Amino acid sequence: MRTDSLIPAQDAHGSDAFGPDHPGLDAAVFDDIQRVWGFDTLRPLQAEAIAAGIAGRDSLVVMPTGGGKSLCYQVPPLAAARAGDTRIDVCVSPLIALMKDQVDGLRTNGYPAASLHSGMTNEERDDVRRAVRAGEVRLLFVSPERLLAPGFDTWLGSVGVRAIAIDEAHCISQWGHDFRPEYRQLKQLRRMFPGVSLHACTATAAPPVRDDIVAQLELIDPLVLVGNFDRPNLIYRIEPRIDGRKQILGVLERHRGDAVIVYCMSRKETEAIAEYLSKEKFNAACYHAGMTSIQRSKVQERFTAEKLDIVVATVAFGMGIDRSNVRAVVHMTIPKSIEHYQQETGRAGRDGLESECVLFHSYADVVKWNSITERSTNEARARLDEEGADAEAYEALDASVAQGRVQLEAMQRMASGAVCRHRWLVEHFGQRYEPIARESRAGDANGCGACDVCMQEVRMATDSTTVARKLLSAVVRTGQRYGASYVADVVRGAETEEVARRGHASLPTYGALKDDDKKTLTNYIFQLVERGLLARTDDEHPVLVLTVEGHRALRGEMEVALRAPPRGRGRKHATAAAVHGAHEVDASLFDRLRTLRRELATTRGVPPYVIFSDATLMEMAARKPQSLNEFAEIKGVGEKKLADLGLTFLRVINE
Repeated sequence: MRTDSLIPAQDAHGSDAFGPDHPGLDAAVFDDIQRVWGFDTLRPLQAEAIAAGIAGRDSLVVMPTGGGKSLCYQVPPLAAARAGDTRIDVCVSPLIALMKDQVDGLRTNGYPAASLHSGMTNEERDDVRRAVRAGEVRLLFVSPERLLAPGFDTWLGSVGVRAIAIDEAHCISQWGHDFRPEYRQLKQLRRMFPGVSLHACTATAAPPVRDDIVAQLELIDPLVLVGNFDRPNLIYRIEPRIDGRKQILGVLERHRGDAVIVYCMSRKETEAIAEYLSKEKFNAACYHAGMTSIQRSKVQERFTAEKLDIVVATVAFGMGIDRSNVRAVVHMTIPKSIEHYQQETGRAGRDGLESECVLFHSYADVVKWNSITERSTNEARARLDEEGADAEAYEALDASVAQGRVQLEAMQRMASGAVCRHRWLVEHFGQRYEPIARESRAGDANGCGACDVCMQEVRMATDSTTVARKLLSAVVRTGQRYGASYVADVVRGAETEEVARRGHASLPTYGALKDDDKKTLTNYIFQLVERGLLARTDDEHPVLVLTVEGHRALRGEMEVALRAPPRGRGRKHATAAAVHGAHEVDASLFDRLRTLRRELATTRGVPPYVIFSDATLMEMAARKPQSLNEFAEIKGVGEKKLADLGLTFLRVINE
């Protein structure tokens, strides 16, 4: 596998981007991009990917969420059409909702796109097939199941296929974080469509996953383009979870009225938190796999249409969510891998504006994930036993479980550490981190300026070593026979029946930390487990025991750092200067433009971001164009949108 280009993407707004003089593309391609999408430059790697698509060379494109992957397979069909090529391009997409949103957005821009999926009527599918045969469609979106359905390849062959793009290509790899068996079957494409170029696109793929994608699709001399995994417009914060509900309110108060996704581990938790937030006057709803498809679709549609602010969800919610103005992503528990974390936080700030990603964690999350893994592994092993599987199947299962443990341990180290979050993420994916200047943010000048560590928000508990020794002493004096909850009761001096019955109220450590609440103390205990000073037994009811390092700490032979929850912060959003230079954003006009966008979207039956992104509206509210010529200069205003929407938006701006 050859990597031809590794160009650093400096930011989400297009720094180090390429204009019409790029040697790999002719001026007509940039005319298409300006006319359809309203962009006058390309982001790093987009030009190379587009050139490969036009030339018919296989490619693997790895760009972070919001990096512009879709443009890489949407532009080449237009260039092919100009050259007189009557064949169509096909894009494999995992979800109907994702296909629908992409097609809606492209058609709004005047782009000839369509989709075929199970949610359509027979008449609708027939209309699409007729349009394809008539040459009215240049890009056709399909699911992997439909593409591989008997006879579909014959129909496509009769039409003529120029190239096939596989979106969310990490789903192909069993080493990826979202493996899907139906995607694995796409290895048949090389045999089914010989001579057709294949283009794999994904936002999250570490080197082993990239190698597996290339191998499974049998890509021929592929151009491998790996963008910078850093998302400099995202602010990362990772905090010990002490009082989850109180902590999440602190985040959401900074984003009242904004779009927010809250991730939880269990269905029950999503329902409880959504109900709690609703009582706190937030516009919130839950989303999980236990709901009916109609219920899930309703929540997703309301969120996409900007009629719902907050979705509290399991990981069942995410892929295909193209809402560009999600201002915060909150994790109430540790994700099971850094790949999941990067993918899920990547749903924030797709429009390039500053957004916040907050993770509340506890070692209890690791315990739960391990329990879930053990249960699912036992179930999988039982199925293999019933099927009489061979040794290779068992080896594959064991390898998958081992890989999962490694991924969870890496996520745990990131959460419990105090290293720049941007640096950790970038280096995890095998890249070198290069911090950018952020004069508007306080903190370490050599850091990212966009995470809790570099902004010096990480706060340590007062006299951490003494607190740790008191907790360790309580574990020893109670006989190393109890869990975290009971030990916390002892050191806080709880007057419970259990403590009195066991005689632990007379211990020297009883009430030694009476000024701290139970949630804080329990979190401190889990931090000691994370740092290897305490261990939990594997019994049905695990208890705490001191490790060798724990005995050293208890004897005062080492210092121990315990992290306390940070203090409150003010609301943070991208400043006008950071986004629009000298232009000052008119906040009231921006809100009015958002209202207009929502009204137009409702009337047309499309998501609001299909009309214009927040970044485009913010630029309008800053520059306040007074004519169609000035309106055409706004980034994101293409030829069709200028004709279709220009006067409507100018009327509001002039008012």
